[in-house]
Amino acid sequence: MKIATWNVNSVKARLETVTGWLKEASPDVAVLQEIKCQDDGFPRAALEDLGYNCAVHGQKSYNGVAILSKRPLEDVTPRLPGGDGDDHARYMEAIVPGEKGPVRVASIYAPNGNPIGTGKFEYKLGWLGRLHARAKQLLLDEEPFALMGDYNVIPTPDDVHNPKAWMEDALYQPESRAALRRIEYLGLTDAFRACHAETNQYTFWDYQAGSWQKDHGIRIDHILLSPQAADRLKACGIDKHVRGWDKPSDHVPVWCELAI
Repeated sequence: MKIATWNVNSVKARLETVTGWLKEASPDVAVLQEIKCQDDGFPRAALEDLGYNCAVHGQKSYNGVAILSKRPLEDVTPRLPGGDGDDHARYMEAIVPGEKGPVRVASIYAPNGNPIGTGKFEYKLGWLGRLHARAKQLLLDEEPFALMGDYNVIPTPDDVHNPKAWMEDALYQPESRAALRRIEYLGLTDAFRACHAETNQYTFWDYQAGSWQKDHGIRIDHILLSPQAADRLKACGIDKHVRGWDKPSDHVPVWCELAI
């Protein structure tokens, strides 16, 4: 089963890009972030025409997550537990049946958190704390799952072109990186790092200052696997070339293959 994650930065504005990648990569499951539309505005028909079932948790103009699957989607659950009153559309889970059993997938769009020293940064850390609690709960079931998406965290200096340029950014603060490590230390595996040791592999390039042309990127889109999913990991990659297409997102897809 090939599963993938992609922050598309507006699914309607980049529908041709999204459908082009789906045709090329043909993932069995793709989770999307920052769809930037409400549920009824999601271009469901165009994606269903490609053979995908769609589950959508949208929000007007901002945020929004979706799960696309060539197989039936079961137990679709929007919103991250905790955070009473949090109306941001940033999280959704579903179970996808596989040939060797089911896998639970989650589409994650963690808060950016900038500027630091404000309530936005505190919200980011609190949200990642809620994700830690959810991961801990899911691990009790001892089943395969993949927490995939835009975590808005640069894990290490090896995951950024110029660490000094990000020292005052919420994505690279010690507290942000520690929050991600706490989730991984529960026993989750960074699928990309399990398959690739090379440094300076990125999933995001800003639209400004020629970042793409200079390859000044960061790795903030991650696939974290439960032990039962990591045992079935066959391959993982970043579809970097998609950033060079017309009307690209500033993120690119990340995918992995599981023997499920």
